[in-house]
Amino acid sequence: MASEDNSESGSANDSENNINNNTTNNNTTNNNNDELKSYSEKFGHLLKGLKQFKERPEEQYSPREAVLTKDKLTLYHYKADDPLDSASSTNKLKTPVLIVYALVNRPSILDLQQGHSAIAKMLESGLDVYLIDWGYPDASDQHLDLNYYINQQIEACVDHICHSTEIKQLNLMGVCQGGVLSLCYSSLHPEKVKSLVTLVTPVDFQTESDTLSNLVKHIDIDTLVDTVGNIPGDMLSNSFLSLGPYYLQLKKYLDLVEATEQLDEKSKQRIAHFILMERWIFDCPDQAGEAFREFVKGCYQENLLIKNSLKVGGCVIDLSTLDIPILNIYAEQDHLVPPDASRALGAVVQKKQYHEMSISGGHIGLFVSPKSVDMIFPAIADWLREKS
Repeated sequence: MASEDNSESGSANDSENNINNNTTNNNTTNNNNDELKSYSEKFGHLLKGLKQFKERPEEQYSPREAVLTKDKLTLYHYKADDPLDSASSTNKLKTPVLIVYALVNRPSILDLQQGHSAIAKMLESGLDVYLIDWGYPDASDQHLDLNYYINQQIEACVDHICHSTEIKQLNLMGVCQGGVLSLCYSSLHPEKVKSLVTLVTPVDFQTESDTLSNLVKHIDIDTLVDTVGNIPGDMLSNSFLSLGPYYLQLKKYLDLVEATEQLDEKSKQRIAHFILMERWIFDCPDQAGEAFREFVKGCYQENLLIKNSLKVGGCVIDLSTLDIPILNIYAEQDHLVPPDASRALGAVVQKKQYHEMSISGGHIGLFVSPKSVDMIFPAIADWLREKS
């Protein structure tokens, strides 16, 4: 009897557990369905809001003039929109600043929109700003290497600025990969660089937290370049987005829903900024095959830059010989260039010349967040004045 009672009790417990499990599963399914329905409604609302936004935002905000063209490259000189709004004549820095942006993506991110413009803030802070626009490489450029970009293109821009302003040295500012190019140029031509600013620039390409490096090191770069020639920009854009699928591809659309509920002036500005950012993200030029091969193999796969063993045009890049003031700025939440990858610069250059600055934010936030822009670029201007 005890055995039968235990059996009946066990069966009852099993039935109760099954009912509870089924209830839990049903609740989970209902919750998932509700969540999917909510997402569907949010996306529908977002699309409806975007359709109401008829105006096409303009990318460029600050006035500029093309002062040099060389192959695909254009060198721009920026001027304050209203001289009365820029720094006073006594506060202006006479030595120009040349911005070297990455070969990947477009430098328009630095001057995207009023209120989100790093260049406008630099002009306001009294800097004389030049910028290199690399253009869009095509099939005829697949043979171009790092030596071409550094010793021919950057060199031509530096010489033009120095000649036109009657100076012997200028200030160099490198952004991300452009920071690596600037470090290389400064190492090869130190007599032409007065001070160097690097922003979100990788130097140690094999830090533990570097997700991009962990992906790239498994790629057969030689086979890739030999097969396709230039590396398609779309391939690179999708690779960068894959580093944070939810945050970089879904969350931003959900967050935008709040800005589409009513199209007041503030909402319109937010939507305009979103459109400009989306346009910029997917405006990724193809990469010249040989330069891409050299950069990925030499930096990401062999980590030669921090080892002072990277070669450009047959010359070794030895960062320990750099004897110029260096300001290195990194982002604390950078998913592309982790802080450790950037801060490594301080261990290889002369300590007496090295300065660093950290900013709370991500890789792109430094250049588009009004709070970051207001903090970083006046600080850079002050530092350059101190070193002039």
